[in-house]
Amino acid sequence: MPFAHVPDGTRIHYEVFGDPRGEPLVMIQGLGADRRGWIRQRRAFGSRFRCVVLDNRGVGRSDKPTGPYDLEVMAADVVAVLDALGLDTVHVMGVSMGGVLAQIVGVRHAERVRSLVLACTACRHLPWRRELLAEWASIATVRGMRALVDEAGEWLIGPRSRHRFRPLVGMIGPLALQVAPESFVAQIEAILALDDDVRFELGAVQVPTLALVGSQDILTPVADSEEICSLVPGAELSVIGGAAHGFNFENAGAFNRAALDFLQRSVARVGSA
Repeated sequence: MPFAHVPDGTRIHYEVFGDPRGEPLVMIQGLGADRRGWIRQRRAFGSRFRCVVLDNRGVGRSDKPTGPYDLEVMAADVVAVLDALGLDTVHVMGVSMGGVLAQIVGVRHAERVRSLVLACTACRHLPWRRELLAEWASIATVRGMRALVDEAGEWLIGPRSRHRFRPLVGMIGPLALQVAPESFVAQIEAILALDDDVRFELGAVQVPTLALVGSQDILTPVADSEEICSLVPGAELSVIGGAAHGFNFENAGAFNRAALDFLQRSVARVGSA
């Protein structure tokens, strides 16, 4: 199994799939999720890109050091994977917490980035979201991950899709149960500790950027993506109607079409520059 080794000794597991001649695309998952969270993107993106998926520290096959974690360090983990593969520049796509990591990579390691897709994510803390994440950390610690999955479901899946996607949720849910509560909480602590420095630096991003969000997302509402677009010069906003926070699997077809259209236009734009 391939691993990238980072300065603190942590091993970050990654996988490469797709068109070996395609442009490289690194895909970063969100809170508590590992590379398997991209299951509904593999065929669509793999047919066009050389895709790199990784397990953030604390999940999947990556090491699970004692927390708390740091999002700046987790973004550096992504860059370490690129170094291990010998990739100088890549397209970067992140969902939720992965979208925050993508923003940090875009700001701190701008020379490594060809374009950014920032899906169902935000660039600032809001008091209610801080309280919610702290509550999730408490549930995971006291009652365990099964209780957390039950509690968080309504924030991730839109009301119109809960019945239709019940079998899929039944498949994805057990993946979350494999995450140790300590690692889940360590990732939450990393999110809560992030300051606003990155938000203030988004104006320096010079690569094509897409903010992608579901119209029914109540965890990172459309206003969060609108704010990102107001800060990143030339950023595009795409809103998927009827989709909620987990729309890369809830509304995978619409997610894939929007992201792929943007990425293919970005490839053409970068190639002609």
